[in-house]
Amino acid sequence: MLRLSGAHAGTIQAGTVAGAAAVALLLAGCGGGSGSGDSGSDGSDPAASGTVTLVTHDSWALDEKLVEGFEEESGLTVEVSAAGDAGTLVNQLVLTKDSPLGDAVFGIDNTFASRALEAGVVEEYTPADLPEGAEQLGGALTPIDQGDVCVNADEAWFEKSDLDVPRTLEDLADPEYQDLLVVSNPATSSPGLAFLLATVGAFGENGFEDYWASLADNGVKVADSWEDAYYVDFSGAGEGGERPLVLSYATSPAFTVTEDGTGTTTSALLETCFRQVEYAGVLAGSDNPEGAQALVDFLLSADVQAALPESMYMYPADSSVELPKDWQKFAPQAEAPFEVEPAEVSEHRDEWIERWTETVVG
Repeated sequence: MLRLSGAHAGTIQAGTVAGAAAVALLLAGCGGGSGSGDSGSDGSDPAASGTVTLVTHDSWALDEKLVEGFEEESGLTVEVSAAGDAGTLVNQLVLTKDSPLGDAVFGIDNTFASRALEAGVVEEYTPADLPEGAEQLGGALTPIDQGDVCVNADEAWFEKSDLDVPRTLEDLADPEYQDLLVVSNPATSSPGLAFLLATVGAFGENGFEDYWASLADNGVKVADSWEDAYYVDFSGAGEGGERPLVLSYATSPAFTVTEDGTGTTTSALLETCFRQVEYAGVLAGSDNPEGAQALVDFLLSADVQAALPESMYMYPADSSVELPKDWQKFAPQAEAPFEVEPAEVSEHRDEWIERWTETVVG
């Protein structure tokens, strides 16, 4: 999420320093929750005591003060277990569904949600205060945030090279942009899968392979994760990368603003986007389902929703939340992101990834 931390992808995607610090403060390993469904020795409600383990992706970076406030109010102790990218997260949940890694999950997105639901890794739960317009999936996955996955450009690189910044998916396959683009692998990265779906939405089930063949011919580089693509290969991250085009988020440019605050050194190509939604839920077989429900409610609370833009670098699910002033200027959402029906994603996701792999990786 570049959540110049995301996405939803740390201060960039729950990223490197800020995200790692937040996780380090809360991380308690990969074991399941130690809370119990039985009442405590003092007869207290287990939802108000014990441990609740949140299994999430590596981009988790919520302000620990908010978590501490939730712990104080609820009587729970929150442990955070990071399981990799959102795609890896879902794979791990499916593999361990008979012995769940924790109690609640955050970070399953709409590109992998159908797999989680079909595998039965989350149980039905609907928060009482679900924001207007926020649609659950399967009565079990609650939307927490959203963001557009889009190609980003290093504006300074293009200005220095006297080359126009591309605008469209078709532009990316133009020979004048040869060897300039890095994306993440849809088999291992949720932003990568979101971008694959963008190309399916743009060119159709029978045309996306031809498009990817043209990108491959034009020297597209494939990284395993968003972090590798952004921090290792992207020239605009300030880490020595050499490629000025990277798959990231529409919110990323809000976190590469110049020191004087008048501009940003990167931009999002808003004609290349797919809208990603991140969900939370209660893990089936949880040791502390009441605590997990309380944690899902907490993620929808006004304080957390208001904090998401600057901590997770994603738009909140609650559309009534006031956004940071810079976001209107530097992090607008795409007016017409590409779409693929969830049922189509569920039916064809694995097939499309296979076809992509044969076309691009070989």
